[in-house]
Amino acid sequence: MEERRILYVLVACEESQAECMAFRALGHMAYSCDLQPCKRGGNPQWHIQGDVTCLLEGDLVFTTQAGEVVKVPRWDLIIAHPPCTYLCKVGAIHLYKNQDCYVYIHRKLTHVNCLRWANMQLARKFFLQCLDAPAEHVAVENPCPMAAAELPAADFFACPSWFGEKYTKKTYYWVKNLPPLMAAYINPNADCLCDHARGKYRSRTSKGLAEAIALQWSNYILNS
Repeated sequence: MEERRILYVLVACEESQAECMAFRALGHMAYSCDLQPCKRGGNPQWHIQGDVTCLLEGDLVFTTQAGEVVKVPRWDLIIAHPPCTYLCKVGAIHLYKNQDCYVYIHRKLTHVNCLRWANMQLARKFFLQCLDAPAEHVAVENPCPMAAAELPAADFFACPSWFGEKYTKKTYYWVKNLPPLMAAYINPNADCLCDHARGKYRSRTSKGLAEAIALQWSNYILNS
């Protein structure tokens, strides 16, 4: 019988390790990377604390948070969660507070907050760097972006409630060589997460969604 292939997965900008652990549970070599250490009770031997840029550009040698030097043969799949503070639609209002410079948005001269605009441009550059990562399969996750960010159109969206979770949060995905996520069990009693949480907790991938990502995309890659 043919031996099952192991995938090498990088989950960028993830300190919760939700997706990393979901792929590991399926037997794959997954590593999370974030500027922050992995969450308390996590797996530092699977976490890279630092700037993910070199890894996105194809660096295959790194040191884990536990101090182990690792070399992987390739990245079969890169999943990125770039910061959304300066890109998301709900934060667009701040772009137009304390306006102190003019920029062109959709070819129209517009009065904006200069610092906020500069931060948005940096966030956009990193987002596109994630999307252009040199792996055969790539996924980038973010909330609905503001129009001024001029990001490419998302490929699909998913919600944690599609996978049995008790809350909804529309999450958008931009992908390369990956299919949309298919709902498993839609919780009919789910509440909107925005009514209950803010900040870092709100940005974490739920267990049900993480498991669906790991199962569906690893099966797709292995069978394609």
